[in-house]
Amino acid sequence: MPPKKNAVVEKPMLGRPSNNLKMGIVGLPNVGKSSFFNSLTNSAVPSENFPFCTIDPSEARVNVPDERFEWLCNFYKPASKVAAYLTCVDIAGLVKGASEGQGLGNAFLSHIKAVDGIFHLTRAFEDADITHVEGDVNPVRDLEIIHNELRIKDVEFLTKQVETKKKDVARIGKGGNAADKAKKEEFEIISKVHDWVANQNRDVRDGEWTGKEIEVINSLFLITAKPVVYLVNLSERDFARKKNKWLPKIKQWIDEHHPGDLLIPFSGIVENKLSMMESQQEKLDYLKSLGEEHQSPSPLVSALPKIIVTGYNALQLIYFFTGGPDEVRAWTIRKNTKAPQAAGTIHTDFEKAFVMAEVMKFDDLKELGTEAAVKAGGKYRQQGKEYVVLDGDIIYFKAGQIQKKK
Repeated sequence: MPPKKNAVVEKPMLGRPSNNLKMGIVGLPNVGKSSFFNSLTNSAVPSENFPFCTIDPSEARVNVPDERFEWLCNFYKPASKVAAYLTCVDIAGLVKGASEGQGLGNAFLSHIKAVDGIFHLTRAFEDADITHVEGDVNPVRDLEIIHNELRIKDVEFLTKQVETKKKDVARIGKGGNAADKAKKEEFEIISKVHDWVANQNRDVRDGEWTGKEIEVINSLFLITAKPVVYLVNLSERDFARKKNKWLPKIKQWIDEHHPGDLLIPFSGIVENKLSMMESQQEKLDYLKSLGEEHQSPSPLVSALPKIIVTGYNALQLIYFFTGGPDEVRAWTIRKNTKAPQAAGTIHTDFEKAFVMAEVMKFDDLKELGTEAAVKAGGKYRQQGKEYVVLDGDIIYFKAGQIQKKK
C-alpha cells in the first residue's frame, strides 16, 4: 500500500530511544559535584576536599516534583503513589588532559559515555579551604577545559570509525548491493560528523542533522551529542543576592558556543543545609533569614526542583498519569511516543493487544472536578494507535486478549 500523500515523516531525536535515561554530574574536581549529588538525593557519598574522592560513579533516583501529581493523589487518595523520577549519576572530576589519561582519565570518560545527558557543574565561589585543581577560580576556563576533553574523546573515536569504514568502502569498490550502498552512506555520514567535531570544533548536539544522520549518530553514543544543562555553584551570599561577577561571563560563553542551553545558578552550601533540615518550617525560616541578611531582591527558594525538572526535560522525557483508588502513577516516556508504545511501559501485553486509549487532560479534570463531569463535557476522548501521548495526559488503556501459542 503506497504511503499517504503529505504524510509527516517524524524525525528521530538524538539519544537512546528509551525511557530509562540518566543525567551525569560532570565537572572539574572540588567544584561541588558530590555535595550537590548528596543534596539532590540525600545520599551519603563521600565529598572530601580531595581531587579523586569519587572514583566509582554513585547513582540514585530522585522524584520529579509536580503539583499535578500531588493534586491527583489528593483527588484519588490512592493506596499507592508512584511519582516520575530522574536518575542521576555522580561522576568523578575530570582534569585537563583526561582524554590522554591524566587524573583518572579514560575511566571517567567511559562513565560519561554511559549516561544520556550532562549536568555540567562549574564553581563560581571563592573558598581558601577548598583547593581548585587549576589554582584559581575561573569558571569560563573550567567550562573550556571540560568541553575540550569531551570533544577530544569524540574526535579519537570518530577518527577510528572513519579509518575502519574507509577500508570497508574501499573493499566494496563501485556499485554493490543495497547493503553495500548502506555502508557507503554510513561512511559519508560518519565522515561528515567527524569533520564537524574535529575540524570545526563543534559539539554534535549543536549541528543540524537529517533523520538518517541522527540514526547513525545515535548508534555511536557520542559524548558531545548528549544534552547539557549548566549549573553554577555560588556562595550563600551570592545566591541570596542573585549576583556574581562570573554569571554574565558564563552566560555569554554559553550563548556564543551553545546557544539555547540553560544556565541555572544554585548554592551547594544552601542546598546542603536545606537537605539536613527535617521540617519544612525550618527550611522556610532559614531561607527567609538568609534573604533578609543579604537583602535578596526576591524570596529565596531551593534551586533543586528547577534543576531536576530541567534535567528531565533535557532528556526529552515526559510522563502520563494513571489514576484510581489503588494507585496514582506517573509513567515516563520519551516525547512523540504513540499510545500503544506508552501502554507498553505499563505492560508489554498492553502494546501487543492495544485497542484504544481513553484520555483526559489534567486541566479538564481539575477544572470540572470529577471524571463524570469530564465525560459529560465531551472532554473524555477515545484515541487510537496513531495518538501521540502528551505530557500530563491521564490515560486508561483498553487491550484485547493475547492468543497464547499452542
